[in-house]
Amino acid sequence: MVVELLIGVSIITVSIFAAMIVAQKSINVSRQALHVSQASFLLEEGAEAVRIVRDNAWSNISNLTASASYYPNFSGGTWVLDSNLNTIGIFTRNVSVSAVNRDDTTKDIVTSGGTTDAGTRLVTVTVSWLEGATTVSKSIQFYIMDIFS
Repeated sequence: MVVELLIGVSIITVSIFAAMIVAQKSINVSRQALHVSQASFLLEEGAEAVRIVRDNAWSNISNLTASASYYPNFSGGTWVLDSNLNTIGIFTRNVSVSAVNRDDTTKDIVTSGGTTDAGTRLVTVTVSWLEGATTVSKSIQFYIMDIFS
């Protein structure tokens, strides 16, 4: 009788611990999914901010130093890209631009050779955050052009 009771209590204890471990893992996965979703929205907002900066004046984009980090900030009723670190909760968002080269004959964008296109930039928006002890980063890249000249 005591052996059956001991076995029964052991089974119940192991079951409760297993359920707790599954619940904890579920909470961690849900939190990570929430962070990825929030980061996706921040990436899209960053891309829109760059487009607004371009729409205000192409020189706002063309005068940026290639591969330097800029941070989208809402200031004076519009978006600006500046060097002031901007964190949104646990997230850090930055923007970098790089020159674009085009083939001299086809005018297609090329990764090497060609001629630098003064009216096009490759933009990278990155959102990063700490997930436990790991830094997670998500990025999007897109080309932006001087469409008003």
